[in-house]
Amino acid sequence: MDIWERLYEAAKKEYHPEEVSPFIDAHHVVAAIEAEDGTIYSGFCIEGASGVIALCAERVAGLKMYMMSGQTVAKRMIAFRQEPPRGTGGMPCGACREFFMQLSSKNKDMEILVNYDTKETVKLEDLIPGWWGWRRYKEAENKGENND
Repeated sequence: MDIWERLYEAAKKEYHPEEVSPFIDAHHVVAAIEAEDGTIYSGFCIEGASGVIALCAERVAGLKMYMMSGQTVAKRMIAFRQEPPRGTGGMPCGACREFFMQLSSKNKDMEILVNYDTKETVKLEDLIPGWWGWRRYKEAENKGENND
Protein backbone atom coordinates (compact mmCIF):
# COMPACT_ATOMS: atom_id res chain seq x y z
CA MET A 1 0.00 0.00 0.00
CA ASP A 2 1.54 3.33 -1.03
CA ILE A 3 1.55 6.39 1.23
CA TRP A 4 -1.46 7.98 -0.49
CA GLU A 5 -3.54 4.85 0.07
CA ARG A 6 -2.48 4.81 3.72
CA LEU A 7 -3.43 8.48 4.11
CA TYR A 8 -6.75 7.90 2.35
CA GLU A 9 -7.60 4.94 4.59
CA ALA A 10 -6.70 6.89 7.75
CA ALA A 11 -8.87 9.83 6.73
CA LYS A 12 -11.74 7.63 5.51
CA LYS A 13 -12.13 6.22 9.04
CA GLU A 14 -13.10 9.72 10.18
CA TYR A 15 -15.82 10.13 7.53
CA HIS A 16 -19.25 9.70 9.09
CA PRO A 17 -21.20 12.96 8.82
CA GLU A 18 -23.18 13.69 11.94
CA GLU A 19 -25.07 16.41 13.69
CA VAL A 20 -23.41 16.89 17.05
CA SER A 21 -26.13 19.30 18.16
CA PRO A 22 -28.72 21.47 16.41
CA PHE A 23 -25.86 23.93 15.87
CA ILE A 24 -22.79 21.78 15.14
CA ASP A 25 -22.03 19.36 12.28
CA ALA A 26 -18.92 17.20 12.11
CA HIS A 27 -17.07 14.49 10.19
CA HIS A 28 -18.29 15.62 6.73
CA VAL A 29 -14.81 16.62 5.53
CA VAL A 30 -11.79 14.53 6.52
CA ALA A 31 -8.03 14.77 6.18
CA ALA A 32 -4.84 12.93 6.98
CA ILE A 33 -1.27 14.15 7.06
CA GLU A 34 2.05 12.38 7.14
CA ALA A 35 4.36 14.00 9.67
CA GLU A 36 8.08 14.43 9.15
CA ASP A 37 8.77 11.19 11.06
CA GLY A 38 6.27 9.22 8.92
CA THR A 39 3.47 9.05 11.48
CA ILE A 40 -0.02 9.61 10.07
CA TYR A 41 -2.50 11.90 11.83
CA SER A 42 -6.13 12.24 10.77
CA GLY A 43 -8.73 14.91 11.40
CA PHE A 44 -12.29 15.88 10.61
CA CYS A 45 -14.14 19.13 10.03
CA ILE A 46 -16.37 20.50 12.76
CA GLU A 47 -18.61 23.48 11.97
CA GLY A 48 -20.92 25.55 14.13
CA ALA A 49 -23.83 27.79 13.26
CA SER A 50 -21.50 30.79 13.45
CA GLY A 51 -18.44 30.66 11.21
CA VAL A 52 -15.90 31.38 13.94
CA ILE A 53 -16.57 27.99 15.50
CA ALA A 54 -15.45 26.04 12.41
CA LEU A 55 -12.27 23.98 12.33
CA CYS A 56 -11.26 22.39 9.05
CA ALA A 57 -10.16 18.76 8.89
CA GLU A 58 -6.68 19.78 7.75
CA ARG A 59 -6.08 22.02 10.77
CA VAL A 60 -7.51 19.41 13.14
CA ALA A 61 -5.04 16.84 11.73
CA GLY A 62 -2.19 19.37 12.05
CA LEU A 63 -3.16 20.25 15.62
CA LYS A 64 -3.36 16.56 16.49
CA MET A 65 0.13 16.06 15.06
CA TYR A 66 1.51 18.88 17.18
CA MET A 67 -0.40 17.91 20.35
CA MET A 68 0.54 14.25 20.18
CA SER A 69 4.16 14.56 19.06
CA GLY A 70 5.34 18.17 19.11
CA GLN A 71 6.06 17.90 15.39
CA THR A 72 5.38 20.87 13.15
CA VAL A 73 6.38 19.54 9.72
CA ALA A 74 3.85 17.79 7.48
CA LYS A 75 5.23 15.98 4.44
CA ARG A 76 1.97 15.00 2.73
CA MET A 77 -1.76 15.69 3.06
CA ILE A 78 -5.03 14.40 1.67
CA ALA A 79 -8.46 15.96 2.29
CA PHE A 80 -11.88 15.07 0.93
CA ARG A 81 -15.57 14.66 1.56
CA GLN A 82 -17.08 11.33 0.59
CA GLU A 83 -14.62 10.33 -2.15
CA PRO A 84 -10.89 10.92 -2.57
CA PRO A 85 -9.91 14.06 -4.52
CA ARG A 86 -10.05 13.87 -8.31
CA GLY A 87 -9.16 17.23 -9.80
CA THR A 88 -9.21 20.40 -7.76
CA GLY A 89 -11.07 18.89 -4.81
CA GLY A 90 -9.17 18.49 -1.60
CA MET A 91 -7.46 21.87 -1.70
CA PRO A 92 -7.02 23.39 1.74
CA CYS A 93 -8.76 26.69 2.39
CA GLY A 94 -6.78 29.87 2.95
CA ALA A 95 -6.84 29.54 6.73
CA CYS A 96 -5.41 26.02 6.51
CA ARG A 97 -2.73 27.08 4.04
CA GLU A 98 -1.76 29.91 6.36
CA PHE A 99 -1.77 27.64 9.44
CA PHE A 100 0.66 25.16 7.90
CA MET A 101 2.95 27.90 6.56
CA GLN A 102 3.10 29.49 10.01
CA LEU A 103 3.61 26.13 11.75
CA SER A 104 6.95 25.53 9.96
CA SER A 105 8.79 27.04 7.02
CA LYS A 106 9.44 23.47 5.85
CA ASN A 107 5.73 23.01 5.21
CA LYS A 108 6.16 24.95 1.99
CA ASP A 109 7.23 21.60 0.53
CA MET A 110 4.21 19.67 1.84
CA GLU A 111 2.63 17.68 -0.98
CA ILE A 112 -1.15 17.97 -1.22
CA LEU A 113 -2.96 15.32 -3.21
CA VAL A 114 -4.94 16.77 -6.11
CA ASN A 115 -5.96 13.55 -7.84
CA TYR A 116 -6.08 10.19 -6.08
CA ASP A 117 -6.22 8.19 -9.32
CA THR A 118 -3.13 9.76 -10.92
CA LYS A 119 -1.39 10.65 -7.62
CA GLU A 120 -0.96 14.21 -8.87
CA THR A 121 0.13 16.57 -6.13
CA VAL A 122 0.79 20.25 -5.61
CA LYS A 123 3.14 21.80 -3.08
CA LEU A 124 1.74 24.13 -0.44
CA GLU A 125 4.13 26.88 -1.56
CA ASP A 126 2.47 26.83 -5.00
CA LEU A 127 -0.93 27.50 -3.41
CA ILE A 128 0.28 30.52 -1.47
CA PRO A 129 2.67 32.45 -3.76
CA GLY A 130 4.33 35.57 -2.46
CA TRP A 131 3.57 34.55 1.11
CA TRP A 132 3.90 37.45 3.53
CA GLY A 133 5.63 35.47 6.31
CA TRP A 134 8.97 34.73 4.65
CA ARG A 135 10.45 37.95 6.00
CA ARG A 136 9.62 36.97 9.57
CA TYR A 137 11.19 33.51 9.13
CA LYS A 138 14.31 35.18 7.69
CA GLU A 139 14.50 37.59 10.63
CA ALA A 140 14.18 34.71 13.10
CA GLU A 141 16.90 32.81 11.22
CA ASN A 142 19.20 35.85 11.36
CA LYS A 143 18.65 36.06 15.14
CA GLY A 144 19.51 32.39 15.46
CA GLU A 145 16.00 31.41 16.54
CA ASN A 146 14.60 28.00 15.73
CA ASN A 147 11.62 28.60 13.44
CA ASP A 148 10.65 24.97 12.90
